[in-house]
Amino acid sequence: MSDDAAVDVSALAINVTIPEGLRWTDTRRGEEFTLTTLNVRLLPDGRLAAKAYGRPTGGGRGAYVSFPVPDRPELVALVDTAASRAGALWAAHRGLS
Repeated sequence: MSDDAAVDVSALAINVTIPEGLRWTDTRRGEEFTLTTLNVRLLPDGRLAAKAYGRPTGGGRGAYVSFPVPDRPELVALVDTAASRAGALWAAHRGLS
């Protein structure tokens, strides 16, 4: 395939571990969760969108529930740094093994 424009890429997403010092808790359906992972997506217009996921603070698996990412400068910086790092990794790919 020689024409990059003919390839329809429907999604670009990365998972990012939230460093211990940046983690927070949130409550859903009466259960408290500690947020440990971000899912960052590149939107078609070039902007980023992020959701947080985690485990119940009391233990157990719990449900796979997304939470909004607070608008804190250190979390914005984490998302930005992770997206830039992922872009560099994708640009340097060496093809299928």
